[in-house]
Amino acid sequence: MKKIIFSLAIALPFCTQAQHKLEQIWQTDTIVAIPESILPDFKKGILYVSLIDGGGWVVDGKGGVGKLSVDGKKYDSTWITGLNAPKGLGRVGDKLYVADVTEVVVIDMNKGKVEKKIAIADAKNLNDITTDDKGVVYISDSKTGKIHTLTNDVPAVYMEGMNGVNGLKAVGTDLYILAKKAVLKADAQKNVTQLTTLEHGGDGIEPVGNGDFIVTEWAGYIYYVYADGRKDLMLDTHEQKINSADIGYDQAKKILYVPTFNGKKVVAYKVK
Repeated sequence: MKKIIFSLAIALPFCTQAQHKLEQIWQTDTIVAIPESILPDFKKGILYVSLIDGGGWVVDGKGGVGKLSVDGKKYDSTWITGLNAPKGLGRVGDKLYVADVTEVVVIDMNKGKVEKKIAIADAKNLNDITTDDKGVVYISDSKTGKIHTLTNDVPAVYMEGMNGVNGLKAVGTDLYILAKKAVLKADAQKNVTQLTTLEHGGDGIEPVGNGDFIVTEWAGYIYYVYADGRKDLMLDTHEQKINSADIGYDQAKKILYVPTFNGKKVVAYKVK
């Protein structure tokens, strides 16, 4: 049974005066078919982008995974096709794992082909994926409130009761979790502490590398979240109806890659 500990960070829900901000570097045209998640491969200079290209939770075969160069200039929308509203992406070696409504699709990245599909029992709305240093794959189910794992591609339930769970990020032995408005950290024993709260509900989370994080809300908000729970609002595009979904981040160059979902483009920002 997991133990939930509410930390003092809850007392700091409001944004500080902005210390961090985003400066746009480039953006694609509106040619990216409902991009939900970005997983960078910096060695190859590629951003893998999950493409829903249809209803958000519809099994319609319209979805896929595209490849975009890290400078935004080259785009292949047909690398992988025939998926069903794909969302979170994770990588173990040369295998790409894709959350695809009720199953996880495993792609051989060298061949650019689907290797297999792993059904997740009782899954409803599989959403985000992250992987840890041991090769364990973690998958959130936003409808059931469960976090599943794949260990050597064998599925299991890891945690339950995470209402509205979406974004996941494994860092060392810890798992960072976005569950509705809460930003949580679960340690290896599944003890959970709450780092801070959001105003609308979290989507993507990426570590900066110093204990801090960048966190997005799908409605169009991007925050810099400090390890102590303070946060800076770095970007607000909700009035323009530009979403900010499951981000990718280059820690070395401090570049943030944002899939804009209904905005149908990918935008790159320098974190200042």
